[in-house]
Amino acid sequence: QVQLVESGGDSVQAGGSLRLSCVASGDTASRMCFGWFRQSPGKEREGVAIIHTLGHSPIYADSVQGRFTISRDRAKNTVYLDMNSLRPEDTAMYYCAATGLSNRCDREASRFNYWGQGTQATVSS
Repeated sequence: QVQLVESGGDSVQAGGSLRLSCVASGDTASRMCFGWFRQSPGKEREGVAIIHTLGHSPIYADSVQGRFTISRDRAKNTVYLDMNSLRPEDTAMYYCAATGLSNRCDREASRFNYWGQGTQATVSS
């Protein structure tokens, strides 16, 4: 089992920035994927940014490419999502997720076994 706890969500104006954090604990594997997903009312959950523990190139949704950066601090067992140039359409509940042992990552939510409770990010115009 892997436990994930997110933090950092807030309300900001368009053009602003936020940093989301996800602390992982439990049975984390040496080869697994961590990801940030988001969901807003009436929309499907979207894979925003994905990272592999072995340092493969992160994967981003087209909608956030160039604005969001996912990173991982191994010593702190923490995954970050730096969100810049925020837009009102970025408003959503953001969830941290993790797979089990895995050699490759993608943005498909069904591949992720563990989920945090979510943290809300609201961007006003």
